[in-house]
Amino acid sequence: MTDKSRKPLALFLSLPVLAWALYDFSNTIFSANIVTLFFPQYITEIIGTDARLEQISSTIIAYANAFSAILLIIFSPLFGVLMDRTGKKVKYIIIFTILTVILSIGMGIFGGVNSSTIFGIPNGLFITILFFVFAKFTYGSGNIFYDGMLSSLGNKKEVPLISGFGVALGYLGTLFGIFSVLLIVGEAPIHNAFWLSGLLFLLFSLPIFIINKDPVKKKTRKTSFLSGYKEVYQSFLEAKNHPSIFYFMIAYFFINDALATAIAMMQPYATTVVGFEASQFLIVFMVATLFSIIGAFVFGFINQKYGSKPTFSLIGLVLAIAITIAALPLPMWTFWLAASLFGVAMGSVWVVSRTIIIELAPEGHEGQFFGLFAFSAKMSAIVGPFIYGSITLVLADFGTIASRIAITSLLVMVVIGLYFHSRVKISTEQT
Repeated sequence: MTDKSRKPLALFLSLPVLAWALYDFSNTIFSANIVTLFFPQYITEIIGTDARLEQISSTIIAYANAFSAILLIIFSPLFGVLMDRTGKKVKYIIIFTILTVILSIGMGIFGGVNSSTIFGIPNGLFITILFFVFAKFTYGSGNIFYDGMLSSLGNKKEVPLISGFGVALGYLGTLFGIFSVLLIVGEAPIHNAFWLSGLLFLLFSLPIFIINKDPVKKKTRKTSFLSGYKEVYQSFLEAKNHPSIFYFMIAYFFINDALATAIAMMQPYATTVVGFEASQFLIVFMVATLFSIIGAFVFGFINQKYGSKPTFSLIGLVLAIAITIAALPLPMWTFWLAASLFGVAMGSVWVVSRTIIIELAPEGHEGQFFGLFAFSAKMSAIVGPFIYGSITLVLADFGTIASRIAITSLLVMVVIGLYFHSRVKISTEQT
């Protein structure tokens, strides 16, 4: 790869870059359709036959997300070592994508089967939940290798453009996935959305399978697989020597925890607490997605004009307002506003937080702290859903009040995050 930067159009249309970005399109179909929309809807329809069971369904959705995140936490350091040892990324993207597709199709098959019980749970429901946990894990595993490909696709000036191109196609994948299910599945039982989403994931992953190639393996010093855990621990110790980046890691943990949990639980909350029909919520989610795109662009300019620290604080404030509106028993139309604000926060938080990491990381250690940053995000994907699900489980007898208390707990996380962020210091030279 030469240092000379290509023009944006030539860059985006180069086959390796286009194929890589299309994978963002394809995997977002899985994350939006299955993780955010139709798995929660399926669980709510099967289990939530009254106010108490609706809260139990929220617990199951939250715990399933938390368990898949635990698996990813356990294995992700090993994947980093595997990449370093073999230099292979496309190979493992193919493996984990195919596993995710098989599990998604399996969810579609077993989601409609309930002929007997396992541990007192209908067998089809039990297997579908189990397949979801592993499908989300294999999906996240493939993304680790996918993200690892980015630096090899262009030079330092091109990489941000390539990354943004992938994000943009990802948002289009969200909209395409929803419209496809509405068009093809229609009024059929909701579990049919699982196999369709899996096949669409496979279809748009084919370009990266075929076009992108792993480099010829170079001889490298073999390291222990356990060294991946050691590197995470050493990065944590290194962060403690840089107070601002340490405080920001904590701040990001809590802010991302609240945001990721809100997005994961938006469907069951909107349908069982606010009162939206499942078909209405699809429109709400598409509006939130559009506001994610707007948020990414607008907050990029705000970041450029006012600096990354106040911009991140503003994102936290937007998220706090969204949670407050959603938690209060207000008229239904106000949830449209809350969902739009959630979308703005979702689209902007990565744009700004990535800038802060670059500004705060010591020169030559950016990769190390981005790794710790990613690990922090994975950890937060466990804690938030677990707390939310535990609240709805313990308070299930109180009906919708349980979910309102659960979502209010996210506001506490935002406040804690903003407190630690206030202790971050970014010098004017860096901004």
